[in-house]
Amino acid sequence: MIKGCKHQVKGKDGILRLSLLGLVAFILAGCAVAPPQKPDNACEIFRQYPDWYISAKQSEEKWGTAVPILLAFIHQESSFKPDAQPERTTFLGIIPGPRKSSSYGYTQALDSTWKEYQDKTGNRRASRGRFHDAVDFIGWYNYQGYLRNRIERNNTYYMYIAYHEGHGGYADKKWQSKSWLKDVSAKVANRAIEYHKQLESCRSTLDRGTSWWVF
Repeated sequence: MIKGCKHQVKGKDGILRLSLLGLVAFILAGCAVAPPQKPDNACEIFRQYPDWYISAKQSEEKWGTAVPILLAFIHQESSFKPDAQPERTTFLGIIPGPRKSSSYGYTQALDSTWKEYQDKTGNRRASRGRFHDAVDFIGWYNYQGYLRNRIERNNTYYMYIAYHEGHGGYADKKWQSKSWLKDVSAKVANRAIEYHKQLESCRSTLDRGTSWWVF
């Protein structure tokens, strides 16, 4: 983490100031940031964090999962909290125990799954608490679902089930008896649709506002 780093950028003036900084995208990627002020509005998310839009677009172009779906996954998994993790178990109701799982960060990926991603992509320095790496991971994971289970990358409902259950868990179809999971998957799919509708109204502005970014 870079101490004293302020990630929030508002308006054209703020974007212009950032354009004068060398390697600004790399620096910002290492900052711990607050969740978006308006997490239910894709346009407002990217106006607040314009570099997130670039990262999400890069993931879409690289792996095939659309930007609205990437946002919907993160909204569900972590509510855009970079350090999100499961609560600790307790002993006798008061003594803190271990956490329920090793899931962490924007993606809530387990330690083992994140390591697999790092090994397979060569992105060894990737962090679950960095948005750029998070959207790349989700895109990569969904691409594996396409290769293994032929889940189309515009099918949010089934992609989320595979994301939650794992590729093997999706293939064995035990999830079909989990009505709660199907409800959550439908919720994620509906949120992706809403994000898509919102982005239709601001995508051209976002594209113009971030056209100077170079990675």
